[in-house]
Amino acid sequence: MGLSRPKAGYIRDLAQKTVDGLVPTLEQCDDLTDEELIAALTAVKGVGRWTVEMLLIFNLGRPDVLPVHDLGVRKGFQFAFRKRALPESEALARFGARWAPYRTAVAWYLWRAADFLKDGGW
Repeated sequence: MGLSRPKAGYIRDLAQKTVDGLVPTLEQCDDLTDEELIAALTAVKGVGRWTVEMLLIFNLGRPDVLPVHDLGVRKGFQFAFRKRALPESEALARFGARWAPYRTAVAWYLWRAADFLKDGGW
C-alpha cells in the first residue's frame, strides 16, 4: 500500500483501539468534551493534539478550538497583532482565552491572515 512501517503500525494501533472500544464512535463524540476527545484520541499511536484539533474543527464543527501549536495560527496572530516574533503556544493560549467560546472562528481568521502574508501581503 506504500505505507511506511511506522504508519502501518499506527493504523494497526488505531484499528485495535477501535475494536477494544477505546476510540469513541461518532455518536459518542457528541457526548464528550473537546479535552476528553483529545485525551482519548491522542492515546492512539501517531495521533497528536494537532490532528485531534483539526478533527474537532473540520469534522465535528466544534466552535471553541484554538490550535495554538499550529504554525499558521501563530503566524496569523503575529501578523494581526503586529508582533515581532511568533507567539509561544502557551502565551497564545492565555491570550486566546478571551475569545472563548468562539476560538474556532478566530482560528479561521488567523489562518486567513497567514494566507494573506503567504500571498504577498500588502
